[in-house]
Amino acid sequence: MSETAVTATTTYRERLYVTWWIWPLPLLAAALLAAEVHMGFPGVRSWLPYAVLLPLTVALIVRMGSTKVEVTGGELRAGEARIPLELLGEVEIIAPEDRRKAMGPHLDPAAFVVHRGWVKPLVRVRVTDPQDPTPYWVISTRHPEELAAAIKS
Repeated sequence: MSETAVTATTTYRERLYVTWWIWPLPLLAAALLAAEVHMGFPGVRSWLPYAVLLPLTVALIVRMGSTKVEVTGGELRAGEARIPLELLGEVEIIAPEDRRKAMGPHLDPAAFVVHRGWVKPLVRVRVTDPQDPTPYWVISTRHPEELAAAIKS
């Protein structure tokens, strides 16, 4: 007896990875902190801070960039959150120059936000579910037109 696997069609997928130009500053800060702990002492204190802080910093940077945004199986997924597409309404692309207003004075405190500062464009998606207190989702994306098209289709 064979089972047929139901595969969900993915119309959009993106990982909000941390760009290369952000990596040097936290790594430099971790190296300076390790040097401060080391302070010229011999033995374990000479290498242990570097062996702990530098890999920990790399792990934190990778973790920050592990957020996924995808439209698959009839759902919009952003990070750990998901919502069915039938509960979504108007999709608005927010240009990078309007991002500050959208994330500042024009942001509803009840909105669901997946924002990464190193990803400039945003997409705002209205939630039409009357029982959901969230008025809309704001999601960072490098490809706002593609995400908007995937949500609308």
